[in-house]
Amino acid sequence: FFTIDERIETLCRQAEEQCAGIFRQIDDTADYNAQKVLAAFIKNRVSEPMFAGTTGYGYGDIGREALDAVLADIFGCEDALIRHNFVSGTHALTTALFGVLRPGDTIVSLTGRPYDTLEEVVGLRGEGHGSLKEWGVTFKMQELAPDGHIDFDAIPAAVQGARVAYIQRSRGYTLRPSVTVAEIARVVELVKKASPDTIVMVDNCYGEFTQKQEPTQRGADLMAGSLIKNPGGGIAPTGGYIAGRADLVELCAHRLSAPGVGGEIGCTLDMLRGMYLGLYYAPGVVCEAIKTAIYAQCMLELLGKKPIPRYCEDHNDIVTCFDAGTAEALIGFCQGIQAASPVDSYAAPEPSPEPGYTDEVVMASGSFTQGSTIELSCDGPLRAPYTCYLQGGLNFAASRAGVLLAIQKAYFKE
Repeated sequence: FFTIDERIETLCRQAEEQCAGIFRQIDDTADYNAQKVLAAFIKNRVSEPMFAGTTGYGYGDIGREALDAVLADIFGCEDALIRHNFVSGTHALTTALFGVLRPGDTIVSLTGRPYDTLEEVVGLRGEGHGSLKEWGVTFKMQELAPDGHIDFDAIPAAVQGARVAYIQRSRGYTLRPSVTVAEIARVVELVKKASPDTIVMVDNCYGEFTQKQEPTQRGADLMAGSLIKNPGGGIAPTGGYIAGRADLVELCAHRLSAPGVGGEIGCTLDMLRGMYLGLYYAPGVVCEAIKTAIYAQCMLELLGKKPIPRYCEDHNDIVTCFDAGTAEALIGFCQGIQAASPVDSYAAPEPSPEPGYTDEVVMASGSFTQGSTIELSCDGPLRAPYTCYLQGGLNFAASRAGVLLAIQKAYFKE
């Protein structure tokens, strides 16, 4: 159905052979997580009336309450707040930070500079929008070790007096490795030993269901993410979640609604069925996305590129990044992904300013849900070395075609 250069087809066959054994390991993780999700649905007696939703204040919404409990069981924590009201992962993270921080508190990022859209939230740039800095919260950064991993030796001193120790699991617009669940467990141990009252909070975006455990199952106090990434399974049309210790989730609920109201209010309209169904499908969809990432990484290595992570390494998020080399190659790769999209395939992405980002960004996302990064998408800031970020893929067969067209558009124009 697509015209692919014979040289790329040869590389494709080689990549498929090299990835076969690794794919079986990914299937094993997906099988485990699918059973974990199913067990949570059964334990909480999910039933058809829970999909109906409510209007107005949403008092006594049994579907909303059960979905919170299901998510908490899946993530192995005390409580969860999963709502369509969260407009993005950044919104969920912001709600969590404003929920647990107070004027005079300090937050320290143990993974260096946060993702671009969080910079204005913590006050690294921008003024007048009500950042944490404007509310009297101090933000500090602990730089990463030279190898790009968390500097564990620096943690005890870094978290002294901090209310929140913050971990960004995925890499954002950097080339560092994503943070493993085992590394998060080590961070928790070091933080609690040095400063027992410090809250360990994880930005879990892109990381859900990539491993058999989540950060809250290894001691993280709080975490947040987006439903148009992994846990929405490509079905939830919007939303996000906060999960962790019950007392902290309660504080976040009062920030999401209003002080004194908390999580006992909030209608769900017609959104519940999509959130339940997306969560149910999420382990399998994440499996397809990781296979897409592994295949793309292998193809890129065969082309002489150096993707992060390598196809044969552990995958703790669904993101692949590599230096495209030139602005033309970055744009071409994104245009190839767009050309293989089920929606808006005829569009040709071009660099443009994006809210919350410092540079122009070129972004391919021919998705059923706008901006959904569990669906095959690709983007990158227009700055040297023109790093490209590939993520998602609802099903491997279609996503593989996108990878092939992207490589062809970027590196086989002749």
